[in-house]
Amino acid sequence: QVQLVESGGGLVQAGGSLRLSCAASGQTFSVYHMGWFRQVLGKEREFVAAISRSSATYYADSVKGRFTISRDNAKNTVYLQMNSLKPEDTAVYSCAARLSGIPTAATDYRYWGQGTQVTVSS
Repeated sequence: QVQLVESGGGLVQAGGSLRLSCAASGQTFSVYHMGWFRQVLGKEREFVAAISRSSATYYADSVKGRFTISRDNAKNTVYLQMNSLKPEDTAVYSCAARLSGIPTAATDYRYWGQGTQVTVSS
């Protein structure tokens, strides 16, 4: 089992930056593929970015070129660097871990963190 705890959310003006962190504990972090998803109240969860155990990366079109996902296996942590933030990026951001499946499919992720709120003001 893996426990995931996100941090780094907050309020930022449009055009600003935030760096989210997701600290993992439990089983060996390096064997897991990791992902970031976001959700706005009343809407479906949306894929944001994913990184494989070999550090291959995947991004939603809406964040490509602005967000960067990375991982540090020595620190059991995955990061999401978010630049040029827009009001439409406002959501609760959650990290998740999977052993197999499709990077963009939320249903393939077995473990989830509680989420961290990101609010971008215009």
